[in-house]
Amino acid sequence: MSSRTARALALATAALVASTALAACGSDSGEATASADAEAQTLRLGYFPNITHAPALVGVNKKFFEEALGTGTKLDPKTFNAGPAAIEALFSGAIDATYIGPNPAINGWAQSKGSALKIIAGSTSGGAGLVVKEGINTPADLKGKKIATPQLGNTQDVALRAWLKQNGLNADQQGGGDVSIQPQDNATALQAFAQGAIDGAWVPEPNLSRLQLESKGKLLVDEKTLWPNGEFVTTHLIVSQEFLKKYPGTVKKLIQGHVKSVKYIETDNAGAQKAANDQIAALSGKPLKDEILQAAFKNLKFTHDPIASSLYTSAKNAEDVGLLKPVDLKGIYDLTLLNEVLKADGQPEVSDAAA
Repeated sequence: MSSRTARALALATAALVASTALAACGSDSGEATASADAEAQTLRLGYFPNITHAPALVGVNKKFFEEALGTGTKLDPKTFNAGPAAIEALFSGAIDATYIGPNPAINGWAQSKGSALKIIAGSTSGGAGLVVKEGINTPADLKGKKIATPQLGNTQDVALRAWLKQNGLNADQQGGGDVSIQPQDNATALQAFAQGAIDGAWVPEPNLSRLQLESKGKLLVDEKTLWPNGEFVTTHLIVSQEFLKKYPGTVKKLIQGHVKSVKYIETDNAGAQKAANDQIAALSGKPLKDEILQAAFKNLKFTHDPIASSLYTSAKNAEDVGLLKPVDLKGIYDLTLLNEVLKADGQPEVSDAAA
């Protein structure tokens, strides 16, 4: 994590602790004893313009969230490039909930000492890996090369650093070492790879497919091959603990919209691809090419299951590469509302078990 991000998180954490203390003292207002159906006037929801966030893209585009929230709560969606920025927004109170990868959620939990957030649903598995130039065939070939990730400390950044270490290569947080890791936003990485300014990138979909299909990159590592059964959490849904305590009714409706979005992807994949692409076009001004869109969707699994075991492994990987101090993740999940929604919909419940 960069010093700038660490300072921002520290300041936001202090503000969070102070606000939590004030809320506890002001229990006469009724906030501390919010009813199970208490709802907010506005829900500020974060997500990324990536296919790994398809349930969010589809949910916003098809108005599943707005329909679930009803007329009493306004949806205010906000987009981010990578997880650390979304966590800073959650800490500062700029958003109430967000789709996000595992490592920024873990960092947020650690920075706030377990007071800032809860993981309330799974969303996406798979769809990430390392694409490189031709001529790079083994980990050893990466020595002296420049590899991009979306942001220092984000999920793909940790995955790359852990994989390099497991293969006997080192990379420091300043871009030095055997391999120079250069965090940059996804659009910059795509351009840099096409121009030859970097030698590869560990990125999520649709950028994983774009690097291969548009810039003739080679997939050196498909991250699915590194996990049991090929499943690992790429994206899940988190919420501010303060918001969850105040407005559990709104959070339950958010989850209802999320569940509807995932079901739509499962039952009408072509329609879901179009909705996701339309939303990306609305955000970026340009839709994905059909071949990119289809390749990205094929490489992903959308699921309510948070695949908790992979979260604990991701935390260990972040510790091993020096991006996270040992942290107790007990309590990071609250799947109560999700399982209520799934049960009401006739779907199997999910677990937060470590294995």
